[in-house]
Amino acid sequence: MLANTDRPEQDSGQPDDGARPAGPRTDYVVFGVTTAIVAAILIWGVVAPDGFDSVTGSVLDSLVTNMGWLFILAASGFVLFALWLAVSKFGRIPLGKDGEKPEFSTVSWIAMMFSAGMGIGLMFFGVAEPLAHFVTPPPGTNGGVGTAMATTMFHWSLHPWSTYAVVGLALAYGTYRRGRKQLFSSAFIALLGRRAEGPIGRVIDILAIFATMFGTAASLGLGALQIGSGFEVTGWLQEAGTLLLVVIVAVLTLAFVASAVSGVSKGIQWLSNINMVLALVLAVFVFVLGPTVLILNLVPTTLGAYAGQIAEMSARSAASSNPDTAEWLSSWTIFYWAWWISWTPFVGMFLARISRGRTIREFVVGVILVPSLVSLVWFTVFGGAAIGQQRDGIDLAGRGSSESQLFGMLDNLPLAGLSTVLVMILVAIFFVSGADAASIVMGTLSQRGTSHPSRAVVVFWGLLTGGVAVLLLWTGGKDALNGLQTMTIIAAAPFVLVMIGLCVSLYRDLCHDPMILARERKRRLALPTQKRSTRRTRSTPAG
Repeated sequence: MLANTDRPEQDSGQPDDGARPAGPRTDYVVFGVTTAIVAAILIWGVVAPDGFDSVTGSVLDSLVTNMGWLFILAASGFVLFALWLAVSKFGRIPLGKDGEKPEFSTVSWIAMMFSAGMGIGLMFFGVAEPLAHFVTPPPGTNGGVGTAMATTMFHWSLHPWSTYAVVGLALAYGTYRRGRKQLFSSAFIALLGRRAEGPIGRVIDILAIFATMFGTAASLGLGALQIGSGFEVTGWLQEAGTLLLVVIVAVLTLAFVASAVSGVSKGIQWLSNINMVLALVLAVFVFVLGPTVLILNLVPTTLGAYAGQIAEMSARSAASSNPDTAEWLSSWTIFYWAWWISWTPFVGMFLARISRGRTIREFVVGVILVPSLVSLVWFTVFGGAAIGQQRDGIDLAGRGSSESQLFGMLDNLPLAGLSTVLVMILVAIFFVSGADAASIVMGTLSQRGTSHPSRAVVVFWGLLTGGVAVLLLWTGGKDALNGLQTMTIIAAAPFVLVMIGLCVSLYRDLCHDPMILARERKRRLALPTQKRSTRRTRSTPAG
């Protein structure tokens, strides 16, 4: 029975024996195996970079070719599953004890989830992706602004946030409603029973740390590239070389480690609130000084095109009659679905951590719909401004690297120097708030699910994450990030199957929730009374 496997959460990772709780204990199997795997990959990448790139590239090509259909079906399945939970009888179940209040205010809650979920991605692709789909339309489409914006929204709204929501729901429900350890493996207790606490569970937690490590390191490299491009645009440096990128990574690493050891309620909440204000200032700046009328017109155009094309985009696969579709999918949709899944252990656990006390319905609305609306506004503002300049004859798409296109768009607006500096600050804080959360999550997973991992372990994972990015940048320059991103997807590929199992386990858990069981008992007790009342009504003579 589920009730026998549920235990109150203990920060020490052990059952309470009545003595004074000790500090969090490290699971040396999870900690040691993960560290050894990361070290082996780093050594391989440093000693034989050509072989490393060749092997990982071949594995990635095979992955997107042979498992692309699974990514496509699973991503849409997560959307349907999460939305169904919200509108079903399970929607009123709280992610905590009955009557428990949320830990964070709604504004801070939304700011933290957004910063952790895809803050750097929005800065990096806010201009680049709508512009890319406008200049080079997806195969089999008629192109145009509507298709470009709809395709961008498809990659950045319901599907990724539903993927995060499924994991966040399972972890928050198991931890705060059932009182289990805050481990990824604990979400499988309803499906695997005690086996979730044995070797199988440890493998799941190791994969979660591994995916989080490389996903965060790749994000760190992405942020360093964009900040480096800002140094070039402002004229502070003629070229952002590898040494500068390494220095940027080192500074950001020290910043997010310092933020992480301050705790979620202090570091991440403070940084996320600041970043939300700065991002709003930047968006208003571009909206007012950019093509305002075009941006306003893009809102209904984007919504209409997205609603009209979502079914077709969700079903697009390599079986399409257009031979270019398979290659396009591997570069965009399948790549994105694998990328979001690679972030689910980290983002899902962080969402669970900050969502205690919310109901399932409130969680789904907050985690899926609110960020999707913010993404709509963000991409219409920045993508609309870029497309407007491209139409006016300014070749932003021809600037080369994606990280420089945002600065190119801002360069054609007033106060370009000030807005460029603001972007660099935003990228830095977005990364610090996200990596801050990632370090805490890795500490939690390696210390038996404690909510407050030791500072030493948090610092270790933070420094190791920065070290991964530094070593790959130092040995391979900017091209090393391609291998890093490839490794992230390869490491996270098994999570497609893991997440499908997670959905099954969550459903079984919810069916045995005390609130649902009490409702069923009440319904069964009321049923005989209703039947007796019906029989009496039928036996009463008419008139």
